[in-house]
Amino acid sequence: MRSDAPAPVMTDVARLAGVSHQTVSRVVNGSPNVSGPTKAKVLAAMEQLGYRRNAVARALATRRSGTLGVITFNTVLHGPVTTLYGVERAASALGLGVSIAVVDQITSEAVVRALTRLQDQSVDGVVAMAPQQDALRALTAELPALPTVFVGGVLGGGAGEASALPAVGTDQRGGAHAATRHLLDLGHRTVHHLAGPQDWLDASWRVEGWRAALSAAGAPEPEFVAGDWSARSGYSAMRTLLAADPGLTAVFVANDQMALGALRALDEAGRSVPGDVSVVGFDDVPEAEFFRPPLTTVSQQFAEAGRRAVQLLLDLIRPHDTPSGPSPRPLVPTELLVRRSSGPAPGVRSGVP
Repeated sequence: MRSDAPAPVMTDVARLAGVSHQTVSRVVNGSPNVSGPTKAKVLAAMEQLGYRRNAVARALATRRSGTLGVITFNTVLHGPVTTLYGVERAASALGLGVSIAVVDQITSEAVVRALTRLQDQSVDGVVAMAPQQDALRALTAELPALPTVFVGGVLGGGAGEASALPAVGTDQRGGAHAATRHLLDLGHRTVHHLAGPQDWLDASWRVEGWRAALSAAGAPEPEFVAGDWSARSGYSAMRTLLAADPGLTAVFVANDQMALGALRALDEAGRSVPGDVSVVGFDDVPEAEFFRPPLTTVSQQFAEAGRRAVQLLLDLIRPHDTPSGPSPRPLVPTELLVRRSSGPAPGVRSGVP
């Protein structure tokens, strides 16, 4: 096309593709009622003409902005950042925009300001990332009458769990149970726990999973020590655990960054991993396989959680426009990745009963 030519419109696409204006509209708006070959012809015509959907015209016609709002309380830690990226990718793949509001302090006033910013942009719905108890309370108290899906700590207790709020979560309890069970199966008498901050919902779910695995095996339950998700706090907490029980042989750590600090504390104490002490983390950060030794950890599908949150939100926003079929499952499974930081208990390794 010439640079001074008028921008192509929907009727131009319909004429080139040999279909009706209504068919092009269905393709543009993601309707399922278009056959694969027809959709391919329309998309090819759009590409050839350089057609771009007019977002303003679409908003006027559908009374929707085509933008989803995301409200988050933390954009530094690996989990929230990766989940946020998953939400953005899922929305982008559907031709939707994303507007992000970050709340620096967990107060009702800060939540209201963030939500007002999103409302001013006429978002169609909100994905709310509320990892802490206070954040969840503030959001549920202040959220306007907008379709909203929570992603993060609201769900996390395992299969069959239900939530009073539309939510997507990761099976935190199941992942922690699998990590603890793995260490017990290696012959360790019990498993100590280096927990996350207990005002975080995910950290609480992981404590529950750890306790459930110990209880099911009839193993003693040591007192856990909590950190703040940082490697520094993991280092300090590991020193505390060693002081309380110098003979410990297995530790389940609530995230990989704290596990990194725990590995250093064990090294300074002269304890080999996994020869003397086995360590299992949680999250599978990109660096985990390059720790020394490579870290056994629980992998979370953050991107999948974001994708499911977007799909569930669209089901709420436009229930009659989405393809027929079940809504996405709200609980995303975890996977235990066994590497070299976990091994048989010292007595089992040497053959001592």
